[in-house]
Amino acid sequence: MRMSVKSTGSKAVAIASSTGGPKALQSLIPFLPAELDAPVFIVQHMPAGFTEALSIRLDQLSGLSVKEAAEGDVAEKGHAYLARGGRHMEIRKKAGKETLHYMDEPPREGVRPCANYMYESLMDSNYDEIICVVLTGMGADGTEGIRHLKEKKKVTVIAQDEETCTVYGMPKSVAQAQLADKILPLTQIASEITKNVGVI
Repeated sequence: MRMSVKSTGSKAVAIASSTGGPKALQSLIPFLPAELDAPVFIVQHMPAGFTEALSIRLDQLSGLSVKEAAEGDVAEKGHAYLARGGRHMEIRKKAGKETLHYMDEPPREGVRPCANYMYESLMDSNYDEIICVVLTGMGADGTEGIRHLKEKKKVTVIAQDEETCTVYGMPKSVAQAQLADKILPLTQIASEITKNVGVI
């Protein structure tokens, strides 16, 4: 019999990934429980037209419901929302609920969508704690946003380790900035998220 793990306070999971990310996500998202006691927000650096297929694939593999986020989607526990390629995604409060919103600002960190926008938008959210996960990818996207988020929220940061990364750029940046609470191989990240968040 599976034991239920209850968490305290409202939580969210926010994942950033780039080069090697689609494969990494397929080794992570399917291992999160369908009853995860938090929504999951994902920014994968991809051009327009590619993220829908990735979201469908992840949904097929996962107990979680996974979709390409649509403008105005209300964030629900046990659901994962993948940012649409070529647009920045924010989480905004609307009528007391967290909703997904897109912006067409210029690329930031050389990318669009940029995870920094996602992380910074969570500063004004109703969530009590954010579990930030930084996966494989070149560059430093995520570091600045997480640093700002930590100024206003309780944040737990999980970075993928060098050995399991395709490109050890984004997680390295977070680790070097001393923002990472845990540096883990990809195969251990899903269980660490579940431990931090709990299930419904």
